[in-house]
Amino acid sequence: MFDAVTPITPAIGIEVTGVSGESLANPDAAAWCRTALDDHGVVLFRECHIGDDALVSLSRLLGDVVIAPVGGQKNHPEISTISLDPAKTVLAAYNSGTFHWHIDGATDAIPQKATLLTALEVSAEGGDTEFANTYAAYEALSADEKAEIEGLEVVHSFATAQRLANPDPTEKQKAAWARVPSRIHPLVWTRRNGRRSLLIGATAGEVVGKSASEGRAPLDRLLEWSTGPQFALRQHWRRGDLVLWDNTGMLHRAIPYTPSSPRLMHRTTLLGEEVVA
Repeated sequence: MFDAVTPITPAIGIEVTGVSGESLANPDAAAWCRTALDDHGVVLFRECHIGDDALVSLSRLLGDVVIAPVGGQKNHPEISTISLDPAKTVLAAYNSGTFHWHIDGATDAIPQKATLLTALEVSAEGGDTEFANTYAAYEALSADEKAEIEGLEVVHSFATAQRLANPDPTEKQKAAWARVPSRIHPLVWTRRNGRRSLLIGATAGEVVGKSASEGRAPLDRLLEWSTGPQFALRQHWRRGDLVLWDNTGMLHRAIPYTPSSPRLMHRTTLLGEEVVA
């Protein structure tokens, strides 16, 4: 469907150039995106300058869109503003948590299926986004390593992720974090089509049935393995870029940038679909 399509790495990502963002808001483009996400995990439309209306339309064509419970735009409650500037979003204080590897919606009953993120303004220093393919990372484990983690369940919590960014929280902060319920998810996800990935990242606090130290060891080891250069890519943002990724099999994190940075993103996410544990 698109003429200029280039793989970014053998394990993850493709780049599409010469496309208008408004042209993506149609069923044919959405069908192409679904296939590309299955095949590559991350899809970059370079400098397509998609508007908010088209971003929401494309998101709806791809699946059920999450309505942001806090911080959604007035005209487009599906769109979350990503910035460290409190004048631009009420969630600015929490966005430093995105500097650590994570998936979106890990504290939902079913983590979110996919994320769409477009750059309205970019940072001159920092602000890149890194992605890592946990489908490929799981597949590359040895048979013994796969057997070791088979059937393990992990407690995911907002507080665990926020403590990485705010290691000395106030009582008010701890109380706010505690209002987000923790969730237990399988460490290894199996899809209906048989594909398997690792559900790890900043929210993963402990393994059910293991002591804190026993549980952290495999989580830390798998995170280091999955984010190695053979499974990862780094997106250097340009204004107007749009990136879509399969949130259930791709970790991501933002490279730190300062609160005074002009970096401004609009994001939509898709509701998760049940998988086989």
